[in-house]
Amino acid sequence: MVKARAFDPNSVMARDARDIARAVNNGKVSDRVKTRWAGSVERLARRGSSVPAVSYPPELPISLHCDSIVELIRAHPVVIVAGETGSGKTTQLPKTCLAAGLGRRGMIGHTQPRRLAARTVAQRIAAELSISLGNEVGYAVRFDDKWNENTLIKVMTDGLLLNEIRSDRDLNAYDAIIVDEAHERSLNVDFLLGYLKRLVERRRDLKVLITSATIDVDVFAHHFSDAPIVSVSGRGYPVETRYRPVSESFEETLQTCLAEIRVEKTTGPRDVLMFLPGERDILDWSRWINRQFRDQYEVLPLYARLPPREQKRIFEPGRRHRVVLATNIAETSLTVPNIGYVVDLGEARVSRYSFRSKLQRLPIEPISQASADQRQGRCGRIAPGVCYRLY
Repeated sequence: MVKARAFDPNSVMARDARDIARAVNNGKVSDRVKTRWAGSVERLARRGSSVPAVSYPPELPISLHCDSIVELIRAHPVVIVAGETGSGKTTQLPKTCLAAGLGRRGMIGHTQPRRLAARTVAQRIAAELSISLGNEVGYAVRFDDKWNENTLIKVMTDGLLLNEIRSDRDLNAYDAIIVDEAHERSLNVDFLLGYLKRLVERRRDLKVLITSATIDVDVFAHHFSDAPIVSVSGRGYPVETRYRPVSESFEETLQTCLAEIRVEKTTGPRDVLMFLPGERDILDWSRWINRQFRDQYEVLPLYARLPPREQKRIFEPGRRHRVVLATNIAETSLTVPNIGYVVDLGEARVSRYSFRSKLQRLPIEPISQASADQRQGRCGRIAPGVCYRLY
């Protein structure tokens, strides 16, 4: 049994430290507190012994910065990481937190804006650490989760983390919070960033990392009291941009692009990623492509409501050249393999609040320049690519 006389907050789990410290300071260390104290020390030791060896893929640009990021995490409560598309920030930053000694007293929370991204990022991190998904690395999304009390890295949607604040206002279950894709500036992300700014002032042991490919780093750094900034270049291969404005009919323009891709000689990846506004558009155009090109392309849909079994097909090798029809879910965090071409319609469904109807709407709007650059970068990950912009 742990003796009640000397208490070090770092010797127990973060969620237990405050209650034990209060009992020690008041001189009221009951048998119940001692039992919780001993259990917390044991759990901390068990989690510390389960930390996997951390290594960084040498081919990723962020790997050259990981040691300096570890030092910044240790020295500052908030770190801003501006990493270009393809730099590897999404998968490597949780590992830098592990290398900085985080994840023992609480989990490393890693937020993603979309459920599919949360699942795939967790799978990728687990594979790189050579551990099974659901133990040291897990995920939690709406209607689906795979993690346990020994989880060190927990990848989740930002909405789920906000929901946890209702029952854990100081987020004592976490050692660090990584807010990925902060440039999307959704209501969830904005509220989360505002809450974390106040929280780090109360919880001196909490570490926060803000990351994105296209954020205004100076604004974010100023918001977090001049937090240090790390800029990471992307692993960008040259991408040729071909503009094909729709002059007569969209069908003719798209047919010309796909036919051009089909006959073009290239030694790199040949699959096509086509961005469409919504689920209904994906279903309509998948039927059209199957009708026009028959056995020339394998057509795969990709949207948020797609069942996980169907989503897995995107990451498995195909027998034929593929056309992946996706919403803006494929813009960030998620890397669809073997993409050599991008076809961008320049539109997306964006969540907007209507003051007139007092309802949340999903109108189709032209995408921003930042989104256009993100989409173009999808085909410049592993080889030179071509981006068709139909606008």
